[in-house]
Amino acid sequence: MLNFKHLHYFVSVAREGGIIRAAERLHLAPQTLSVQIAQLEERIGVMLFDRTGRRMELTPTGRLALSYAEEIFQTGAELEEMLRHGGEERFVTFRVGISDVVPKFVAHRLLAPVLDQPEAVRLVCQEDRLERLLAEMAIHRLDMVLADRPMPPGTEIKGYSHPLGESAVALMASPVLARKLKGRFPENLDGEPLLLPGKDSALHGALPRWLEQQGVWMRIVGEFDDSALMNAFGEGGAGVFPAATTSLSEVVAHYRVEQIGVIEDVRERYFLISPERRLTHPAARVVSEHLGEPFGAGRLVRVPKSLHQELVQKARAEKTAGRHLPPGGFQWTVRELLDLGLGTQSVDHLGNLLRLRLLQKTRLDLVERREARRTRVFQHDYVVAEI
Repeated sequence: MLNFKHLHYFVSVAREGGIIRAAERLHLAPQTLSVQIAQLEERIGVMLFDRTGRRMELTPTGRLALSYAEEIFQTGAELEEMLRHGGEERFVTFRVGISDVVPKFVAHRLLAPVLDQPEAVRLVCQEDRLERLLAEMAIHRLDMVLADRPMPPGTEIKGYSHPLGESAVALMASPVLARKLKGRFPENLDGEPLLLPGKDSALHGALPRWLEQQGVWMRIVGEFDDSALMNAFGEGGAGVFPAATTSLSEVVAHYRVEQIGVIEDVRERYFLISPERRLTHPAARVVSEHLGEPFGAGRLVRVPKSLHQELVQKARAEKTAGRHLPPGGFQWTVRELLDLGLGTQSVDHLGNLLRLRLLQKTRLDLVERREARRTRVFQHDYVVAEI
């Protein structure tokens, strides 16, 4: 049986990167700690560290051992907490890997319902590149992974991709840069600086391809694996950057940036990747409730009066109810609109255009803009400017 004191020493040395710093932290003599690590390696019959001068680098086996050791001590801490509370505060641990290219606001929106459940849940989030997260899931270190693309083709790791939703892409810029971008979108972007998500992101290739199709050339001045870091550079005026329309309000409020335009033809998609086809973890099932819905199913959407009257008649027939806005308009939740028969594209389109109007604080004359559309709902066409 493993000596847990040796295991504790091993974790300390791995985290500190060397014997001397770990010994100082543990209040031990370096020679004593070195002997303890040597005894552990002799006991299990493998080398856990490569010694390079005073540095100690984990071997591949050492990295795997560290992941198990950390889980052992985490489980021990949970056991101690449960015993201290007499078993009354039992909770389910939900370990989620989040691909570093997934926007933080989107990850929050997808995972927030987990903490609203009546059962106590401890949410543990780990951010990394998708390939590393899938490897962690394969050895049961993670219960699921959130990503902006499905399982990579040809991977030897067993996993199943569950689509969670998709969103159009908006291009954002700092107020100073936005004032320079006069003219029609996207022609006004020609020659301007562009910030791109890293190569792991689906947008890394899709956005430049779309710009090329429009005959627009932008200078790529930065690539970022971390979406929050990209947004921070965008806030500082380094360049135009993409953001999912589903999180526009959060991005605008947090980073104090402005919207330049929306690209409906470029979509950000999000997936729940699990080790099994049928989701068994209760928290993963909560996240999967987003399947097939546009983001923000509880979001309020204002609809034209003529459409509202048609919805009211349908709602009365089905014994449901809509909620009135102040004079001049009516609002329904996205879920209500879907339940009453509107297609997801129509509902998502109405919601996105409402957010555009609120963010720009002006009446949008979208008929004169490139992204103007007429959306089919029930038997009628509605011009977006009516909203």
